[in-house]
Amino acid sequence: QVQLVESGGGLVQDGGSLRLSCAASGSIFNIYVMGWYRQAPGKERELVAQISSIGNTIYADSVKGRFTVSRDISKNTMALQMNSLKPEDTAVYYCNGLIKTDYATNAQTYWGQGTQVTVSS
Repeated sequence: QVQLVESGGGLVQDGGSLRLSCAASGSIFNIYVMGWYRQAPGKERELVAQISSIGNTIYADSVKGRFTVSRDISKNTMALQMNSLKPEDTAVYYCNGLIKTDYATNAQTYWGQGTQVTVSS
């Protein structure tokens, strides 16, 4: 069993900052890629940022220069520092990981339960 648990969401004003955290636990052999996705009401879930096991990162164009993803390999954790937040960043943010467990042959994707981020104008 693998669990991904997000924390750090909340309500912030336009221009403010928040830091999201994600902790992975369970029978983890290796985490290849971790990412943050978000889903706003009435919209599809979209990739926000992604980080590989060697630190390569990908960002959505809408968050480049404002968000920074980081990862602590030794602790199986990931963070998303969000600065200069805008009302359009309001969404449920999900942690995602491509993880190989101790008992599985192949890696598979796991999701957290999500954390709400609301940016007021």
